[in-house]
Amino acid sequence: MQDKRILVTGGGGFIGSNLANSLAAENDVIALDDGYLGTVDNVDERVEYVERTVLDDDLPTDVDVVFHLAALSSYAMHEDDPTTGARVNVEGFVNVVEQARDDGCDTVVYASTSSIYGDRTDPSPEDMEVHVNTGYEASKLARENYAEYFHNHYDMSLAGMRFFSVYQGMEDGAEEHKGEYANLIAQFADDIANGENPVIWGDGTQTRDFTHVDDIVRGLELAADHELTGIYNLGTGEQYSFNYLVDVLNETLGTDVEPVYEDNPIPENVYVHDTCADYSKIHEATGWEPTISFEAGVERVCEQYD
Repeated sequence: MQDKRILVTGGGGFIGSNLANSLAAENDVIALDDGYLGTVDNVDERVEYVERTVLDDDLPTDVDVVFHLAALSSYAMHEDDPTTGARVNVEGFVNVVEQARDDGCDTVVYASTSSIYGDRTDPSPEDMEVHVNTGYEASKLARENYAEYFHNHYDMSLAGMRFFSVYQGMEDGAEEHKGEYANLIAQFADDIANGENPVIWGDGTQTRDFTHVDDIVRGLELAADHELTGIYNLGTGEQYSFNYLVDVLNETLGTDVEPVYEDNPIPENVYVHDTCADYSKIHEATGWEPTISFEAGVERVCEQYD
């Protein structure tokens, strides 16, 4: 993207700030955030930072492209307050897209979730049947349905990106502000580097498709560049267990910190045990593919503690 005016909602958050800072090199970028999971400290000085909520009127949507990443982004947040979760994730999405449409912007790239695939040890294609087991998943699937409406009714380009376990790190990354909601690579690395035992829910055999934020940012930019419409996975197609993650972190950091195993507070019938992306659709549409391997990504996270 070049010489565009761009709005990034959730722009002070983890993924949003990385995206906004990357885009600001060659574009006029506004980062909008309500300060709950984001902070101005994550944002480069070249980015215009606006502290607002996606539920407000008169948002700065007179732009060429909207990246809508603002969301309540965890299972716990939605179970604690389902109404607020729906307002922010669904009403906030509709509010932003509608204001963008009124201002003449017809390109939106937004965050969905890979959680709706459920347990998958095989790569998950976008056209497989999905099920909703949590309020968080329901809110993201509602976004996808509203996006289809805006495309079919108003001929807008809306690309929903299903992220797979995005990480960067606490110390020098933008995940520190997320705290307990940060990715497990960031949390476990920070614990182990500081001599604390990482806490694993269950037996640690569960797996995730860990995807570095730099690859996610590149995928988001390409989706906007190509004015994609529909649903696309952003993940590596590989999965690693929590136990293996702890082993690799210890090896990389030169430590020997054992994990602590605790009962999983999330009900077994809704907990996603395994995730794995099929990224062939985004690859065919844009050429995107992951460039940062699991091992290289862990190295990047651990380098922060040298």
